[in-house]
Amino acid sequence: MDKSKIIPSIVRLDQIPVAVQSQCERVNLMAGNINTLGELNERLRSSGKQVYIHIDMIGGLGRDKEAVTFVVEKLGVSGIITTKAHLIVAAKTLHCRCVQRIFAIDTAALQTSFKLIEKHEPDEIELMPGLMPDVIRIAKSHTQKTLITGGLIRSERQVEQALASGADYVSTGYEALW
Repeated sequence: MDKSKIIPSIVRLDQIPVAVQSQCERVNLMAGNINTLGELNERLRSSGKQVYIHIDMIGGLGRDKEAVTFVVEKLGVSGIITTKAHLIVAAKTLHCRCVQRIFAIDTAALQTSFKLIEKHEPDEIELMPGLMPDVIRIAKSHTQKTLITGGLIRSERQVEQALASGADYVSTGYEALW
């Protein structure tokens, strides 16, 4: 398995040491709060990691332009992850890389997501859940963006299937794959 295609999703603080020791270049930080975010970001960055903050999941951060400005200008994160279109717009005005997280719960949700992607032009897409080869192929053909799949991925076979279906990267909180 090509570990360079894995993006660790840190969902618990006890995963930080594992991520720091991993060979990955990038992590998705989805744990912590406004009080710990600076220290966590610095620890990961000082180990050579690009840190993408899932801004919707960090406790104490607002879901607004000011939160994006804070993590970009004060913390110097490499990028943000969000489900919110207005935060993609805010990140782009600050020249920050942004990942639009979408959930393929049904056809209508997927079509709505494609329209938002076309309108707001995030740098990358993260498709959830990541275990749907046909939907991965559809998303890749509709967006022409870097496609990350994530959610429920817990085996090398699942990683390889997602990549073979068109995903560029796979994000997972399952440490054994890091």
